[in-house]
Amino acid sequence: MSALAHLIEQRGIATTTIGLIRVHMERIRPPRGLWVPFELGRPLGEPGDAAFQRRVVLAALALLERNDGPVILEDYAEEAPGRLPQDDWRPAVTLPSVAIPGANASADEWAAALRAEWAPVLSAASGRPRSTVGGGRLDRDRWPELLAAFAADTPPTDSPVAGLRPVQAARYVADDLKALYTEAAIAPGERPSSRQVLDWFWNTTVAAALLRRGRAACLASDNKVLGLVANQFVPADRV
Repeated sequence: MSALAHLIEQRGIATTTIGLIRVHMERIRPPRGLWVPFELGRPLGEPGDAAFQRRVVLAALALLERNDGPVILEDYAEEAPGRLPQDDWRPAVTLPSVAIPGANASADEWAAALRAEWAPVLSAASGRPRSTVGGGRLDRDRWPELLAAFAADTPPTDSPVAGLRPVQAARYVADDLKALYTEAAIAPGERPSSRQVLDWFWNTTVAAALLRRGRAACLASDNKVLGLVANQFVPADRV
């Protein structure tokens, strides 16, 4: 959006931009930019909160009234309510205690560990009327073996998903796995902060350890494609 703003301005139309990654805005230097401290995918901050979203939009539009410049970069100061922690929140699922496989664990060991842990997660998922899980287009029963193969540095040569490389299929399954767990952790009517839910997932689960191990194995591989996709398994702030 920052780069597009320059092109639009060249045609005589004033622009204002909302951005989630400040360093990108600093480098691309849109004529008017509002950096917002929200999580990726939520440029207006709070789903379902029209009043909050309106305040963000008005702050961005207010930059059009400014005469200073040539570059204006403002920080939005208000945190999204959904990022504020709930002191009494506990995950809605109780996971069994499962040992995280060691550094040299086989694919079978990783797959078995995930299967041993995720039974309560699957049970919780079965009762959800709506879900974001499914983008990977792979049957859930096949997830453990696919991800475990990458964690054990024995990636498959054939992809289980038509039209995708094996590592691409694994990447999308990784997204589904994260969604499966984080959705299961939130009981109906509860609104924990996204950080609380992600802390629970990344700090306490075998599933997260599996994804981290898969990322590390891909980064260490001589296969450049694996290296390129590796960082999409785990967010930079959770490595």
